[in-house]
Amino acid sequence: MQRSISSTNNVYRNLLHHHKPPTSTTVTRHQTPCDIFINHRGIDTKKNVAGLLYDHLMRLNLRPFLDSKNMKPGDKLFDKIDTAVRGCKVGVAVFSPRYCQSYFCLHELARIMEAKKKVIPVFCDVKPSELIVKNRWRCPKHELDRFQSALDEAKYTVGLTFNSSKGDWPEFLMTATEAIIENLIEVEEEEDQKLID
Repeated sequence: MQRSISSTNNVYRNLLHHHKPPTSTTVTRHQTPCDIFINHRGIDTKKNVAGLLYDHLMRLNLRPFLDSKNMKPGDKLFDKIDTAVRGCKVGVAVFSPRYCQSYFCLHELARIMEAKKKVIPVFCDVKPSELIVKNRWRCPKHELDRFQSALDEAKYTVGLTFNSSKGDWPEFLMTATEAIIENLIEVEEEEDQKLID
């Protein structure tokens, strides 16, 4: 699916019109809010899909969260992740071949789904049917059920697919960014409507 440059410009223009940048009252020294939480398996996607998407969103003056970029030594992993998930407006779940081998990926995904965030799945080099939770960590059954439920919900959400060896990287980046921006605008309009009501 290819979009024209004028269509893309309209999406970016809408973003600038609707998106609310942080104010001094919403940002403290200890908390940087994020608009988009990027959930991914670092070993598979940090240096390509997730990293490029993060950099592109930053250039658009959005506030993405990517663990390798937003966390520093001394941060409490679960606290920082949970705070970012609670504060985000849109989640991007980048699924990759080894995604389900990571407890942390599945934990983040479950937190995003439990927080009822809007989620955009990106299936990178993997089909939804290949994503299966296995108990590699000796977790209690309720934890595995939590992970499987979140994964099932994401697998049955309309998303994007990308083949990293054959795909067109600039086109993918533009399509993913447009989807994120459109969802971000939708969430912010819903928030504005709630304030009016």
